[in-house]
Amino acid sequence: MRREVPLVLTAMVGLTMIIAHFIPPFNILKDMFEDWFFIIAAFAIYLGVLNLLRVNADKIYKKRRDWPFGVVVILGFLVITIPGLFFSGGRSFSELGTPFYYLYIHVYYPLSATMFALLAFFVASASYRAFRARNVEATMLLVAAFVLMLGRVPIGDWITAWLPEGYRLGNAADWIMDFPQTAGQRAIMMGIALGVVSSALRVILGLEKAMGGD
Repeated sequence: MRREVPLVLTAMVGLTMIIAHFIPPFNILKDMFEDWFFIIAAFAIYLGVLNLLRVNADKIYKKRRDWPFGVVVILGFLVITIPGLFFSGGRSFSELGTPFYYLYIHVYYPLSATMFALLAFFVASASYRAFRARNVEATMLLVAAFVLMLGRVPIGDWITAWLPEGYRLGNAADWIMDFPQTAGQRAIMMGIALGVVSSALRVILGLEKAMGGD
C-alpha cells in the first residue's frame, strides 16, 4: 500500500490536469488540485528550512568537515529572517525602509553581484578548455564565441569601424544570436519538452521507480 497509494494519487492528479486542458468542466478539479499544490508547497518550504537548520546544526555539533560554513549558513539565515519577521513595523517586509530591505540591498545584493562577477573567471577558464580547435565543430564554436565576445563590447565595433555598416562585429554578433543561436535553442527546447512529456507519462503510468521509494 505504501507504493500503490502514491502512484494512484499521482496518476489521478496527472490525468485530471491533462483532461482539464481539453475538457473545460474538469477545470473545477484542476483548480482544486492547484490549491492543494500551493498548500503542500508552503509546508514543503518550512520543512526545507527546518531540514537546512538541522543538517547544519548537526554538522556544527559533531565538528564535521567544513563545519564553520554551517555556522555561516545558520547566522545568515537568522540575520535575514529575524528582521523580516519581527522588525517590519507592521509593513510588508520587502517595503522600502524596512530592515529586511536594507539588508537585501546593502548586503545580499552586493554579495550576489560579487558571486556572479567571480563566475566570469570560471566561465573564461572553462571556455578556454572547451573551445580548443580540435575539429571543425570546435573551430566553429571558437570563432562564434570570439565574434560574440568582441561584438558585445564597444572595442569590437571600433576594430571593424572600417567595414561598411552591417558587416561589423556587432552586426555579426546580432546575426549569430538571431539565427544560429535561436535555431539551436528551439531544438534544445523541443528536446526538453519531449523529455518532460516522457517523464510525466512514466510517473502517471507508475513506471518511475523513484516515486515508489525504490
